[in-house]
Amino acid sequence: MKNKQIHNTMNRLKQWILLPLLLLSAAGMQAQQPVELTLKSALNYALQANQEARKAKLDLENSEYQIDEVRARALPQINGTASVTHNPLLQKSALPNIFGPNPNPNESVLIALGQKWNANAGVSLSQAIFDKSVLTGLDAAKATREFYRLSSQLTEEQVIEQVATNYYQVLVQRQQLAVLDSTIKNSREVQSILRGQYENGLAKKIDLDRMAVNISNLNSQRQQLLNSVALLENQLKFYMGMPIQTPVIIPDAEINAIQPKAVALTESIDPTIRTEYRLLEGQENLLRYQKEAYKSEYYPSLSLSSNYSYQGMGNKMPVFKGQNQGVNWFGTASVSLNLRIPIFNGFATRSRVKQAEISIKKLNEDMANTSLALNLAFENAKTQINNSIITLNAQKENVRLAQEVFENTQNNYNNGLATLTDLLNAETSLTEANNNYSSALLNYRVAEIQLIKSQGQLKGLVGL
Repeated sequence: MKNKQIHNTMNRLKQWILLPLLLLSAAGMQAQQPVELTLKSALNYALQANQEARKAKLDLENSEYQIDEVRARALPQINGTASVTHNPLLQKSALPNIFGPNPNPNESVLIALGQKWNANAGVSLSQAIFDKSVLTGLDAAKATREFYRLSSQLTEEQVIEQVATNYYQVLVQRQQLAVLDSTIKNSREVQSILRGQYENGLAKKIDLDRMAVNISNLNSQRQQLLNSVALLENQLKFYMGMPIQTPVIIPDAEINAIQPKAVALTESIDPTIRTEYRLLEGQENLLRYQKEAYKSEYYPSLSLSSNYSYQGMGNKMPVFKGQNQGVNWFGTASVSLNLRIPIFNGFATRSRVKQAEISIKKLNEDMANTSLALNLAFENAKTQINNSIITLNAQKENVRLAQEVFENTQNNYNNGLATLTDLLNAETSLTEANNNYSSALLNYRVAEIQLIKSQGQLKGLVGL
C-alpha cells in the first residue's frame, strides 16, 4: 500500500512538472517567428521550395533513369525458368499394331506417350550484337536529359519572374498606402483646425461635414489597400512555395539605390539564346531522333542467344527423385546466332518516317513564331522602360515644383500671408509628389524585370 501511494505521488509530480513545459512548447509553436524577405532571399527560397521548380528537378533526375533503361537494351538479357507439370491423363496416339504377341499392321492400337510428371529448370541468355534502334535510342535518351535540363531552367526563370514581379507589386501597394496615410494625417489636422474655426464661428458646419466624409472615404480606401497588400503577400508566398500561414516582413525598398537607365531604340536581342527557343531546339532534336528510330526499322539486326535446361521425367514426382525411383534427369543446351532482315511491312515504316518529318516541320513553324514573340516582348519591354523613365522625369519635376510651393507657402505663413490650411495643403502636395515619385521608381523595377526576362538574364536577379 505504501509503495502504491509513493507511485501515485510521483505521477502527480510528473504531471505538474510536464504540464507547464507542454504549454510553453505549444505556445512556442503557435507564436511562429516572422520571416524577413529580401528579394534575394525570396528568390532563393522559391527556387528550393516552389513545387513546379521541384517537379522540374525531378524530371531531370528521372531522365538519368530513362538513359539507364535504354542502355539496358544493349546489355545481356538473362532469364531463369522452372516448372513442374503433372499429367493425370496422358494423351494417347493411334499407332500400327506392329509390336506385341499378335502384330497386325492393318490394326491400330492406342498408346499413351510421355510421362505423368515433367520437371524443368533452365536459364536463357540473349545479347544484341547489332541493333540500330538501340544505338539511336541511347542518343535520344541523352538528348532527353538535355531537354529536361532546359525545361528545368525555364521553370526556374518563370518562378523568378513571378516572385520578383509580385515582390515589387507588394512594395508599390505599400508605397500607395504610405501616400494615403500621409493624406489622412493632414486631413485630420485640417479637420481639427476647421472644428476650432467652427466653434469660434469662423467656419460653416457643411465644411466640417465635408471634411468628415472625405476622411471616411480615405479610411475606406486605406482598408481596401490593406486588403490588397495582404492578398499580394499571400500570392507571393504561394509563388515561393511558402506556407501561407507564415508571417513575413518585407523591408522597405531602397529607393535611392534604383538607378533608372534608358534602353537604346536600336538595341536588339538574339532570340536563339533564350531558354524558350533552346527548349524548342531540344524538342526538334528529339523529333529527329524519333525519325531515325523509325528509319532503323529498315536495318537488319543480329543477336546471340543461348539456352540451358535440366529436365526430369517419370511416373513419380521428379523433384528429389533419381533414376532408381523411375525418374530420368538430363540436360539440354543450345546456342544460336540470329539474323533478322526486314523485307516488306506494307510501307508502315515509310509512313512513320513521313509523320515524323511533318512533326519536325510543324515544330519549325513554332520556332519561327517563338522567335517573333521573343522579339516582340523585348520591344515592348524597351518601350515600357523608356515610358517609365518619362514618367519618372515628370514625377521628379512635380517633386521640385511641390518643394518650391511648400517653401513659398511656409515663408508666407511665417509672414502672416498664408493660412495654416494653405500650409498643410502644400505639405500634403509635397508628400504626395515624393511618394508618387517613389511609386514610379518601383513601377520602373517591375518594367525592368520584363526587360531582364526578354534579355534572358533573369538568373542574375538571384545574385543581387
